[in-house]
Amino acid sequence: MYKKLTTLTFVLFSASNIYAQMQDSSRTIEPVTVRGYLSEQRILNVPASVGVLSSKRLSLQPSNSLVSAMNTLPGIRMEERTPGSYRLSIRGSLLRSPFGVRNVKIYFDEIPLTDAGGNSYLNALDVASLHSIEVLKGPDGSLFGANSGGVVIINPVNRLNDSSTVDLNINAGSYGLIHQNARMSQKWGKNQLNIKQAYQTYDGYRDHSYLQRHYFQLVDRYSYGQANQLKALGFYSDLQYQTPGGLNQAQFDSNPRASRPATATLPGAIDQNIGISTKVLFGGLVNEVQLTDRIRNVASVFGTRVKFNNPFITNYEQRSENTYGGRTYFELAGLPSNNIDWKVNLGAEWQQTNATINNYDNQRGEIGKPQAFDNVNTNQHFLFARYAAKVLQVLNIEAALSLNFYSYKYRNIFPLNEQERNTKNFDPQLMPRIALSYQILDNFIWRASVSRGYSTPTIAEVRPSNNVVNINLQPETGWNYETGFRVRNNDESLMLDASVFYYRLGNTIVNQRLANETDYFINAGGTKQLGVELSFTSWIMQPKANGFLRGIQFNEAFTYNNFNFRNYNVNNNNYSGNSLTGVPKNVAVSSLQFRLPKTVYVFVQHNYTGRLPVNDANTVYASKYNLLQAKAGLQINRAASKVKINIYAGGDNLLNQKYSLGNDLNAVGNRFFNPAPLRNYYAGLSLSI
Repeated sequence: MYKKLTTLTFVLFSASNIYAQMQDSSRTIEPVTVRGYLSEQRILNVPASVGVLSSKRLSLQPSNSLVSAMNTLPGIRMEERTPGSYRLSIRGSLLRSPFGVRNVKIYFDEIPLTDAGGNSYLNALDVASLHSIEVLKGPDGSLFGANSGGVVIINPVNRLNDSSTVDLNINAGSYGLIHQNARMSQKWGKNQLNIKQAYQTYDGYRDHSYLQRHYFQLVDRYSYGQANQLKALGFYSDLQYQTPGGLNQAQFDSNPRASRPATATLPGAIDQNIGISTKVLFGGLVNEVQLTDRIRNVASVFGTRVKFNNPFITNYEQRSENTYGGRTYFELAGLPSNNIDWKVNLGAEWQQTNATINNYDNQRGEIGKPQAFDNVNTNQHFLFARYAAKVLQVLNIEAALSLNFYSYKYRNIFPLNEQERNTKNFDPQLMPRIALSYQILDNFIWRASVSRGYSTPTIAEVRPSNNVVNINLQPETGWNYETGFRVRNNDESLMLDASVFYYRLGNTIVNQRLANETDYFINAGGTKQLGVELSFTSWIMQPKANGFLRGIQFNEAFTYNNFNFRNYNVNNNNYSGNSLTGVPKNVAVSSLQFRLPKTVYVFVQHNYTGRLPVNDANTVYASKYNLLQAKAGLQINRAASKVKINIYAGGDNLLNQKYSLGNDLNAVGNRFFNPAPLRNYYAGLSLSI
């Protein structure tokens, strides 16, 4: 019933507003732009599927987690098995992620947050400390190296800000939530300094699900010459959270707030005090210089240090990881012309991650006898080139190519005490991308692209929790074919973005579990992934200065996934033709924002997510759910003192749905489900000076 209502609503809003708003260009709505393809451009003409979470869109969402905001983008699925335990999927499954973020390349400004081993500590970041997020959907290794999922680019600060301000915010909510953050932006001369600090604590909905994060972020930008700048940026994050563990269906139905109980052979979550502690120090320098009128260079050097501890049911893992590297690219712009405007980019990126991974017995949350100690050093680097041209102001053409190199060295320290490192080299891989967009009408742009995905196994997959280095695990690779269009009105206050893609992936990496619940990974035969994505936004009542209703904005994001295994046989079971584990067929996220007098705003959002299989055999499914959330606030602007006050309150899961947001796929003992909080509330106050 909901899907029919959503479709009807979408059609009615579209039909009633597209024509009317195309005739009206009187509003001054800022056009959406992206910087993901090396230089800023309007999203309208980008020949790719791109999702953008602006600072305004992020401000309407709860600030204690990225999940709600990321899931408003079609094709994106973000989960949180327990507070702080993120998983992220772009147009694909979560088969490779028992926990954590893998198979997605993430950048913090111009610096890779994803290490050379393929892991991204996205949960280290404080959501309220980020300015905006761009998501480039589909494989795009041509500019960003090996990945088969997509790319996320995080903009930590507003790069256009050149003022001095101080912002303070605090909010509190159900289940012991307290979230505080502060920001200081100071401008003097040619220097702009941004410092952000945050603290978050949360008791959690379930037993044994406490979270605490201390976060500090710095971005300093120094402008020199006519159009040059040097940035120093980084953050320190100290995150600790408990993990209550998965429940089977009977336990979920009986008491969803309970942590995983003990069994006849294994202790429970509380008995073993399972959880994760992650300390991340991340930073680097980015220099952007205009060498001539036509030549620009961006260069960065960076490093990350991670201390990771994970007492689990059957072992206690400690990891120490050090990453360092550099990235640079040149841009040559063509001479001004009415017929063709072109750019050429040439660049390279290099990373090295050295990891020490130690596993011990877990003695009720304390280190016990050693199980296995390994060193794994990973190196990835790639060269890339891109040509982009706009012909006769209507045709955009892009052709890009990267050459990717990947290798790792490993040595067992205990129990084998190996003296020499073993080396695993992968064959160099070319990753091309060809794309174009054509302006058929002034407000109608069609696009198409072909790109190759290639993703090497991550450190956590080569050396998983079963303590065995798997040198036979192969990269997954495939081709993505896509077409779509964008329709807008003159000022882009209305836009419809639609895309259809077919992704055929081979050697798909999937997670398996042993009887003792440790993980290992294998290459499945492959997957075939057909998808449809729609994104629609419209000011159905344009902003105005009088009346009770002073503006209404409607947003709709719809995703259809028809993803299936092919040639997948494991342990004498044939799963070919089964739906991909962890992927719902249909997701629809709808929202309305109302502007009222006295700068009062009301935001309402509904998320429908269809049922999804939680094992490869497709014999068990997580139920569909409908999430309703709302937020209302009052903004007070005191012009004389330049003080801005925002008082707000909100609620999540207002329909009190009993659901699992983050499932343990292929879990032993059918412990698939991690129950999410029931109806909950929050309120807060922010002050800007």
